[in-house]
Amino acid sequence: MKLAVLSREPNNYSNQRLVAACEARGHEVRVIDTLRCYMNIASHRPSIHYKGEALEHVDAIIPRIGSSITFYGTAVVRQFEMMGTKTMNSSLAISRSRDKLRSMQMLARKGIGLPVTGFAHSPDEVPDLIQMVGGAPLVVKLLEGTQGIGVVLCETRKAAESVIEAFLGLDTNILVQEYIKEAGGADIRCFVIGDKVVAAIKRQAEPGEFRSNLHRGGSASVIKITPEERKTAVRAAKVMGLEVAGVDILRSNHGPVVMEVNSSPGLEGIETATGKDVASLIIQHIEKNIVDKPKKRVEA
Repeated sequence: MKLAVLSREPNNYSNQRLVAACEARGHEVRVIDTLRCYMNIASHRPSIHYKGEALEHVDAIIPRIGSSITFYGTAVVRQFEMMGTKTMNSSLAISRSRDKLRSMQMLARKGIGLPVTGFAHSPDEVPDLIQMVGGAPLVVKLLEGTQGIGVVLCETRKAAESVIEAFLGLDTNILVQEYIKEAGGADIRCFVIGDKVVAAIKRQAEPGEFRSNLHRGGSASVIKITPEERKTAVRAAKVMGLEVAGVDILRSNHGPVVMEVNSSPGLEGIETATGKDVASLIIQHIEKNIVDKPKKRVEA
């Protein structure tokens, strides 16, 4: 097969592992800078050009779209789709997962466990919004935040009011969520490929920190997940329409709750902690279930 990885970071761990896995299985692969792609949007013959050449005869793409370029990145993926190129994750699925509010609404609609979550626009509604999610402590999240950036734990009602009013005053969009104290600063990253959780790790925050992201100094270790957690992770990925996803779950007193569904999950933490060759599992899935699978209409 002829594959392309869409990413601005050819030398990061995940992309190097995907390239190595492709080559080990006899495929031709290249990493393409998403922002260097430019498109001819024509109904009779849509095309994508890259550094002066037309990108043709690509069997499948592996989108690794950074959150800061979601708009342009998903446009490039859509263009490949218009050309008939198969994609590991569709442009629509990526867009769904990147919109935190939309993804929460979609998961809630399908009955998947979530933290109690509030959303408002006017500062006048802040007292009722805080009450709605169960009062302090609570967590405030920027909708555009990634890797734990823009996530604030408010331990008192007064602090929550100040933080929410400050964010709203800056004309930013935020979610307000209940704080799952019993999780103890830990979450579970379930790596979903197709209809299976192929690996799972526990990410533990540093002492004095509640964000468990590895980019923020959290540690990773292998964990055995329950059947309910496994089912929740697979269902969450399916609701988004993602073939490959990182589903972040907290263990709460009322069962597993989904915090986020990531369309470009990193490989370093999960492969290092579990010793599993997740990159090869992704390529095998593309071989068996993406390239040879007929296209299905995806609901918007």
